[in-house]
Amino acid sequence: MENQKPLILSVRNLKTYFFMDEGTVKAVEDASFDVEPGKTLGIVGESGCGKSVTVRSILRIVERPGRIVAGQVLLYRNGPDGRSDHVDLTQLEPNGSEMLAIRGDEVALIFQEPMTSLSPVHTIGNQLIEAILLHKQMTRREAREFAADLLHQVGIPRPAGRLEEYSFQLSGGLRQRAMIAIALSCDPRLLIADEPTTALDVTTQGQILDLLRSLQEERGMAIILITHNLGVIAEMADDVVVMYLGHTVEKGPVDDIFHAPKHPYTQSLLQSIPSIQSRPRVNLPTITGSVPHPYNRPSGCSFHPRCTQNIDGVCEAHVPSLLPVGERQEVSCFLYEHE
Repeated sequence: MENQKPLILSVRNLKTYFFMDEGTVKAVEDASFDVEPGKTLGIVGESGCGKSVTVRSILRIVERPGRIVAGQVLLYRNGPDGRSDHVDLTQLEPNGSEMLAIRGDEVALIFQEPMTSLSPVHTIGNQLIEAILLHKQMTRREAREFAADLLHQVGIPRPAGRLEEYSFQLSGGLRQRAMIAIALSCDPRLLIADEPTTALDVTTQGQILDLLRSLQEERGMAIILITHNLGVIAEMADDVVVMYLGHTVEKGPVDDIFHAPKHPYTQSLLQSIPSIQSRPRVNLPTITGSVPHPYNRPSGCSFHPRCTQNIDGVCEAHVPSLLPVGERQEVSCFLYEHE
């Protein structure tokens, strides 16, 4: 399916492996998706499906012994002549000057757990000011004023005083807001939010999502949102990518994915969500089994051992390709290959 829309990021057939003593872990096996300027792309899937490794691959911060073995990560820019140009991030040195300039400045990441991502021995102000000085030409005094303003923008009360506090002195919601402030310190064009509402109560989750939405409208940035919560995806995302065991199994606009899911995995995920119309005291549908161990990946289609629509002799023997189904969806499933 050719996409003629302007893009800020295009991931093509990305493969990221971890070469362990026990064997090779294919954390990301074949991920492909696009991110449009000003839009939100939601990435969903169970734990262990490669969502976090995918976005870490984009930023080139995959820890050893992991490395990208194939694929492209194209970051689009407007050149000096106004024409769109791109750079393949997989070809840059992870700690080279160009990648360091892109990381945080053009593409920023909100990590999954702020308590472990923020330094416990440095104040919030020190960590925020360091990020500002790394990418912006400011004096330390100007950076401090800018840092206090950022904390105010993300809804932290008494921002000047909070600069002197440590992460363990803040509540979970305030820590997450501080992480968002650090990510926004250099006004990135693309913000990656890896499970930004994990371990937060429902009220705080809503506040963080409202904050991300309002900041996106103000700044016009694109967002990649990783979450297990399909309710969050329905509320926040414009487009959805469903991943299973490192593969992109389905992608398309959020309305199409929710109202007409094609892949059996996507269908099972949606069926397992409780609905306000659900009958009381009735067990919710579940997906049988669990995500396979990384050293014991099934042959053929990765989902076939848990799939209720498995085609004998086909699904376990061959890997399906990601093909267009209809005008706006793509799916990796043999049920639709004839289409």
